[in-house]
Amino acid sequence: MGHFFPKHQCRGATGRRLPKPAALEPGRPVCRGPCAARGGRPAPQGCEVLIPALKTIIDKSSENGVDYVIMGMPHRGRLNVLANVIRKELEQIFCQFDSKLEAADEGSGDVKYHLGMYHRRINRVTDRNITLSLVANPSHLEAADPVVMGKTKAEQFYCGDTEGKKVMSILLHGDAAFAGQGIVYETFHLSDLPSYTTHGTVHVVVNNQIGFTTDPRMARSSPYPTDVARVVNAPIFHVNSDDPEAVMYVCKVAAEWRSTFHKDVVVDLVCYRRNGHNEMDEPMFTQPLMYKQIRKQKPVLQKYAELLVSQGVVNQPEYEEEISKYDKICEEAFARSKDEKILHIKHWLDSPWPGFFTLDGQPRSMSCPSTGLEEDVLTHIGNVASSVPVENFTIHGGLSRILKTRGEMVKNRTVDWALAEYMAFGSLLKEGIHIRLSGQDVERGTFSHRHHVLHDQNVDKKTCIPMNHLWPNQAPYTVCNSSLSEYGVLGFELGFAMASPNALVLWEAQFGDFHNTAQCIIDQFICPGQAKWVRQNGIVLLLPHGMEGMGPEHSSARPERFLQMCNDDPDVLPDLAEANFDISQLYDCNWVVVNCSTPGNFFHVLRRQILLPFRKPLIIFTPKSLLRHPEARTSFDEMLPGTHFQRVIPEDGPAAQNPGNVKRLLFCTGKVYYDLTRERKARDMVEQVAITRIEQLSPFPFDLLLQEVQKYPEAELAWCQEEHKNQGYYDYVKPRLRTTISRAKPVWYAGRDPAAAPATGNKKTHLTELQRLLDTAFDLDAFKKFS
Repeated sequence: MGHFFPKHQCRGATGRRLPKPAALEPGRPVCRGPCAARGGRPAPQGCEVLIPALKTIIDKSSENGVDYVIMGMPHRGRLNVLANVIRKELEQIFCQFDSKLEAADEGSGDVKYHLGMYHRRINRVTDRNITLSLVANPSHLEAADPVVMGKTKAEQFYCGDTEGKKVMSILLHGDAAFAGQGIVYETFHLSDLPSYTTHGTVHVVVNNQIGFTTDPRMARSSPYPTDVARVVNAPIFHVNSDDPEAVMYVCKVAAEWRSTFHKDVVVDLVCYRRNGHNEMDEPMFTQPLMYKQIRKQKPVLQKYAELLVSQGVVNQPEYEEEISKYDKICEEAFARSKDEKILHIKHWLDSPWPGFFTLDGQPRSMSCPSTGLEEDVLTHIGNVASSVPVENFTIHGGLSRILKTRGEMVKNRTVDWALAEYMAFGSLLKEGIHIRLSGQDVERGTFSHRHHVLHDQNVDKKTCIPMNHLWPNQAPYTVCNSSLSEYGVLGFELGFAMASPNALVLWEAQFGDFHNTAQCIIDQFICPGQAKWVRQNGIVLLLPHGMEGMGPEHSSARPERFLQMCNDDPDVLPDLAEANFDISQLYDCNWVVVNCSTPGNFFHVLRRQILLPFRKPLIIFTPKSLLRHPEARTSFDEMLPGTHFQRVIPEDGPAAQNPGNVKRLLFCTGKVYYDLTRERKARDMVEQVAITRIEQLSPFPFDLLLQEVQKYPEAELAWCQEEHKNQGYYDYVKPRLRTTISRAKPVWYAGRDPAAAPATGNKKTHLTELQRLLDTAFDLDAFKKFS
């Protein structure tokens, strides 16, 4: 039959020859319905044994007490899993292939093989209820792995399943992706971390021994594609997929292992695919000898049927009758699907949020209450934040000074950045909102500002989280340092945020720059998730950002990338008279992008994230130097009932008192505001130059900026940023400002020149560039040569 492994891989560790594999492809178990409707049953295409394998794992797990299984898989074979494992209605599957049906849901939709599903049914083997969820995913084959883990962790958390006895996950993989994608390794290393473990996952690898057209000799350096699982000592069962009984035995053992030891386990289904990468592909181009042998193989169903007939277990007519029964089921469902008039992508949700929306999937209102708080609530949270709420606990001397400073701020009715965050979190916990903050070094904070976990200086592992001592019946606060991973951990937190709308889930990058190693999760799940899968998600990304002379890898969170992916039109001025215009904008956007310049506004935007009647991802460019900047303080007065998040903070100094005398109106966002105000004061130009801060960049605050421009009729308009011209916000803001004013005036630029790197690594160069942009911003003749 020839080698299905490279020659050096044909024998196991004991030297015993591995069984000859023979099953069919990872994702093409037979589905005869639509094909039969076209006039004939197709030949099986691969790894049909996957369906009974998954059913066996689920049945055995259900027998052991599991009542919720969350699954993730690539697209190959997805429809068959949906139909025959999860038992999604066949009519809905067939409807997805009817191009004449009109989609009822907003958004772009996605190809059929990427959609998810949530279904509760009776498990016929155990006669127990079981809920099955298949997470929607893009074509990035392993990107769903950490998402499934995060969703599983959340479901365990919310039902009090601390040992993973009720909720579990199953991940399906292809052999080439399992060996080749680094996210697999990242996910495995989350498997036993306290705040990330899901108490064991069953991994099923559909090993068809070829990745697109690349055979194993070119695809990996290890003997087996599953070797990556050895990093956590997971047991790995290699099984011949042409031996269904052996597969069922192994799957039962895998389910028992997970149930008993609550550790990961891997089932390697050694098989092959009968066709190439898809039905129309020609595999003989690249693997001629392999496919000459494959074409000689009988399909596994035929092999097993012949075995059973020879043993007298069934006879040929009984076998044919079973085949005909399933054909009839598919034919009847296909006929019923013709009665459908509209496609509903919401039928494919993997995480329904019952009670959060109305029956037709709409928000219960289009308004947001005040995000302010009573003063006694602010004071109480501040007092806890500045104390150690347990006895006989020794803290670090430096931390004592930090807590003392916090206490003084509370007495003075002011907050800095860390205290504003504390108050936002603490107040939401009081309202029953679970908060989970995850990322590298988030417990202390990368910049040693947060200190949400206190460590006893004399007793190992003795810690205190004051946030969990705020109120008698508060929701729990989870703050957890992650592994040194962005891709895996952000995927995990995204999955966690899927489970419930009544939780604030935040991921903080150590520096904003580092989100680029999680770009796949941002590009494929967070940015377009609602459009593709009609699934809202309220995850928050905290990305430290700011040009402070720290070099090209510790400066920019790349705001231009997030803004480029916003779905608003720069050339269309929306209806500014619309009721609740700001909320409608938020409802229509794909995500919210903010850069707060004050702790108070940061406080309000975090609370707004939960008080909104819908959920959108929130991207926050957080500061570094402003964490301790003496001017970056907010009074309690700006956080009391009746106050809100300010999308725009207008000029409120002398320039605003005599707007007709203002020569230049500078627009900016974030930290550069403090550089500008310092320079303006030094030049004695407080009456000639007004400075307006755009706190919410997307959706763009057209209404408030129009008021600002109209207030200063004689002023030049300029956008000032500390980022380089081809980065930052300029390319996003300029066309929208020009649309706001109907292009009545030019919008000038004051900032750094274009550059390939995000920032210089030389402190002196950094300061020179900063002074140059300040000179441009306040030189009232700077733009005349361009006029």
